[in-house]
Amino acid sequence: MSADRPELRATVFSDFICPFCYIGFRRLQTLRDEYDLKVNWRFIEIHPDTPVDGGKFSNYGYSEEQRQMMEDALAELAASEDLAFQRRESVANSHRALCLAEAAKRDGAEVFYRLSADLFDAYFSKGEDIGSEAVLRELAQSAGMSAETIQAAWEDSAIEAVLTRNLANAIELGVGGTPTFFFGARRITGAVPREMLRAAAVELLAGEGA
Repeated sequence: MSADRPELRATVFSDFICPFCYIGFRRLQTLRDEYDLKVNWRFIEIHPDTPVDGGKFSNYGYSEEQRQMMEDALAELAASEDLAFQRRESVANSHRALCLAEAAKRDGAEVFYRLSADLFDAYFSKGEDIGSEAVLRELAQSAGMSAETIQAAWEDSAIEAVLTRNLANAIELGVGGTPTFFFGARRITGAVPREMLRAAAVELLAGEGA
């Protein structure tokens, strides 16, 4: 921690197939300009019943009108962060991707954040299937993950145990959507404006300094 950039701790519940999580991920990172940001990323599956090889978007209960409204809103949000979302006809099973990201923490923050950004980009901007082990291995290698860590992602029971705890904690806390940010006791849900995240940070640090 430095005098110029005070330490700021946050907890975030997130999933790589959630478009609002991609926006939230981008916006949260902007706080690094002002704070020594330490984030506890808690990964949870928002669609755990999705088949391993993915499911059709049409199976998730959205009418075409609802889908168009959602895509219009996402396009506006994406443009505000200089992102481009492809229209998807399928939803990936995110379990393998979440295990991989959890394992990536073992290789350090730089590798973890590179992989996280690449997972979001691969899924939403490039239309890739991040439920595919082959796709995930390529992304992991590109991010600098070690071969040992990549293998542990899908073989180490400790990784599965973390995801199980994350879900239990999310239920206990009443997390009803992703992303959900916690700054101390303050909870913020959704792809909220940067200013709201910054206000929560100021409030938390003011309380800690009181």
